[in-house]
Amino acid sequence: MKKYEVLRALETWQQAGAFFVRIQGMDREYHIALRNEFDEHDGPDCKYIVLTEDGYPFATCRFYEVDENTVVIGRVVVLQEYRGHEFGAKVIKEAEKWIEELGYSEIYLDSRTVAVGFYEKLGYALVDGSIVNSSGFECKRMYKSINR
Repeated sequence: MKKYEVLRALETWQQAGAFFVRIQGMDREYHIALRNEFDEHDGPDCKYIVLTEDGYPFATCRFYEVDENTVVIGRVVVLQEYRGHEFGAKVIKEAEKWIEELGYSEIYLDSRTVAVGFYEKLGYALVDGSIVNSSGFECKRMYKSINR
């Protein structure tokens, strides 16, 4: 593994990296149509984390505000050849740092049922265990409080 860089995607070219990873990791791998992958939350107020290796984006996540205390993390994607090296945890942890700096105290996310254990290791808890459909995947809603 070469040296990688963590970006808080504030500029258009950095956000394009997040979109690239999502297209490669979700649209191509899981055959999710672009209009389903990119939704009303992918606007100017959405925040993106991008990991790059020698300028090549390979992992991302996004978060957006629900209210003055709460955000939702989503669209966590690591390209297939980079999986198994804890880069998913890295984008989540970087998002959490940014979320805390911005003054939010609550984080929600919808985890694919197969990834619940991954998020539990990062301190997230199931809200109620019910199944929700998110972009064609069976998911469970999870929650984490940021202690400030």
